[in-house]
Amino acid sequence: MPEAPPLLLAAFSLGLVLLVLLCLRRWGLGKLLICWNELVLQPLYNLFMGDTKEQRILRHVLQHAVAGDPQSVLEAIDTYCSQKEWAMNVGDKKGQILDAVLQEQRPSVLLELGAYCGYSAVRMARLLEPGARLLTIELNPDYAAITQQMLEFAGLQDRVTIVVGASQDVIPQLKKKYDVDTLDMVFLDHWKDRYLPDTRLLEECGLLRKGTVLLADNVICPGTPEFLAYVRGNRHFECTHFPSYLEYSKAIDGLEKAVYLGPGTPTQP
Repeated sequence: MPEAPPLLLAAFSLGLVLLVLLCLRRWGLGKLLICWNELVLQPLYNLFMGDTKEQRILRHVLQHAVAGDPQSVLEAIDTYCSQKEWAMNVGDKKGQILDAVLQEQRPSVLLELGAYCGYSAVRMARLLEPGARLLTIELNPDYAAITQQMLEFAGLQDRVTIVVGASQDVIPQLKKKYDVDTLDMVFLDHWKDRYLPDTRLLEECGLLRKGTVLLADNVICPGTPEFLAYVRGNRHFECTHFPSYLEYSKAIDGLEKAVYLGPGTPTQP
């Protein structure tokens, strides 16, 4: 039956269109973009290329950025991810907000949750004052290795300690194993369902002091509703929202800045 293949193709195409429309309605543009890139395009491209997107990003940086120049590393990653393959870096637009908060806070001890390819580690480390240090926790050892190479190429490896492991395992070790008294700033950009439990864990472990700044990425897309409800409804935090866009897209997103006011903060009238 010669008509069968075209009919099957048409039925498949229609089903795919309906699935995309259903996902768009349920998740919105931002989540659909993430799912499409991470679950469809990337696996196919990885299979075709024989490597991973993260390795391709690193290779692009090594070929196009200038060794010892952190800004050129950031620009190379932004160019690749905006023109060739989308990736979950904080990106250039939200990165400017991150820069402003860091320069205002001037942290001596900074913690990052989720290094990925090292974009935000490079972005933050390049602004640290002499003697300040950044600790970044990354669950995936392959991502951690790429982050290390990014930092070395940017000339920032001496300012950053990469810790491979799960955040819930590493955070309780920070005081004794990594000589951390309290943190001046925390950048949250790992698994979104870990934002709230890790914030609570930081409190329980005594790692937050009065004035510690938590800056959380992707609080709108993919979204962290439990974390937002906790910090915004908690008298121990003072919150500011910075609206922006999902990295390398026009999907609405934002950063949340939550300043820890201390455990004994009186109830506000």
